[in-house]
Amino acid sequence: MTNPIQDIEKSDVILITGSNTTENHPVLSSYVKRAVKFKGARLIVVDPRRIPITRHAAQWLRPNLGTDVAWINGMMHVIINEGLYDEAYVQNRTVGLDELKQIVAKYTPEYVEEISGIPRAELTAAARTYAEAPAASILYAMGITQHVTGTDNVKSLANLAMLCGNVGIPGGGVNPLRGQNNVQGACDMGGLPDVYTGYQKVDDPAVRKRMESAWGVDRLPDRPGLTATDMMNKAYEGELKALYIIGENPMVSDPDLNHAEKSLKNLDFLVVQDIFMTETARMADVVLPSASFAEKDGTFTNTERKVQRVRKAVTPPGKAREDGVILCDLSKRLGYAMSYKDSREVMEEIARVTPSYCGINYNRIKAKGLHWPCTGTDHPGTPCLHMDQFTCGLGVFHAIDYRQPAEVPDDAYPLFLTTGRLLYHYHTGTMTMKTPGLNELAPACFVEISREDAAGYGLVEGDTLLIRSRRGKIEATARISEMAVKGTVFIPFHYAAAAANRLTHAALDPIAKIPEFKVCAVAIEKV
Repeated sequence: MTNPIQDIEKSDVILITGSNTTENHPVLSSYVKRAVKFKGARLIVVDPRRIPITRHAAQWLRPNLGTDVAWINGMMHVIINEGLYDEAYVQNRTVGLDELKQIVAKYTPEYVEEISGIPRAELTAAARTYAEAPAASILYAMGITQHVTGTDNVKSLANLAMLCGNVGIPGGGVNPLRGQNNVQGACDMGGLPDVYTGYQKVDDPAVRKRMESAWGVDRLPDRPGLTATDMMNKAYEGELKALYIIGENPMVSDPDLNHAEKSLKNLDFLVVQDIFMTETARMADVVLPSASFAEKDGTFTNTERKVQRVRKAVTPPGKAREDGVILCDLSKRLGYAMSYKDSREVMEEIARVTPSYCGINYNRIKAKGLHWPCTGTDHPGTPCLHMDQFTCGLGVFHAIDYRQPAEVPDDAYPLFLTTGRLLYHYHTGTMTMKTPGLNELAPACFVEISREDAAGYGLVEGDTLLIRSRRGKIEATARISEMAVKGTVFIPFHYAAAAANRLTHAALDPIAKIPEFKVCAVAIEKV
């Protein structure tokens, strides 16, 4: 997030898109609801489903799946044509406006309505609401990123925010809501194939030389590795022979699970390190039992870039060990001696090799976390990014045209499918499905379908449905819902017994390599 969570309550307008906030980020959603109820903020929600947060919205736009670039360009078209953008901000802090103007010129409200289904008057009203706010915040999640155009979607939201001067101000910003408790920290620590810690590029000779010196090695690789989705494809093709999976359950969470299963079975050697025996762990040659968050010391970095202490509360059961201890032991056996006295020593190394973390140490975050970048031990941290200037100097507008999803409905598969999470379960259910109370509240998979579609298919609540795509099929129960829109069904992806990802498309965003979980074509029939 460019802004801290508490800034949400400083926003005059909050735009939420691609986020079922109350179910997927229930604590953070309370900030939104307080801002609306007690602070007078106006909420705009852009989502194809009537998600619970729409009850608090002043305006709700209901786009067709996969049309985000079109409606964002449409809002910018209105803002530019009516002279509502922040001209001083754009002139002083950005480049590329002329190219942006050229691309959005054709995205009239009428043209956007043809693509997105959003009525032209509603789009225009939302654009004016956002542009006229002294401070407007954008909140988004995987409903924006999990598309073949995910990178384009995010850049388009950044365009909209910069156009109205909403980056680098309290109550503004472009704020991704992270889907895992420490996914921000994992990325910060180099858990991506093209960077070291702090997003330092592996192909930068100066960076590589510093890391070689810090780690006492002669030569580190000078080119990026593979993304997780690339690894699966390489395993399928027989080029990747071994895989080590830590805290991930791709046999439920990956797209096109038939492909994922064949990929894993094609490996010569699979290691899984996890806290429970997951569907993926059952396929492994070796399973390494690891400790949960409450069984180890360390830090988490949350969605607002705040680094916080985590303290061991209980002893790991059985033979379970901390992830870091397992990795150090394995590294030693592979010929590189790596050991740390404790987690404090790990944090000290992080500060030495990571410019954005160099001012963070255990003493400073003993009672309260710090936001990176924190560039010195007397630096207060940076809750709000880009206050004076962008990291690269001037913010760059990207002129982006709309592209269709990889797959759209046709006569054989006439319905859109989108997937997501429920309030009561988390990701692949590895932890939450061990809880009887949660299983009572959300016991099994279902297909959310609109009343119009249910009537057309002759369905009643509770019917068992067969859902087919070009990649697989599952059975689930019909749930007729006012949340659904005609022509689109929704399936939660938590349930291994009826895994939605047996249906989803493995097409990737060409830059981020994120699968298009949020859009594919399906057919349904009553069993």
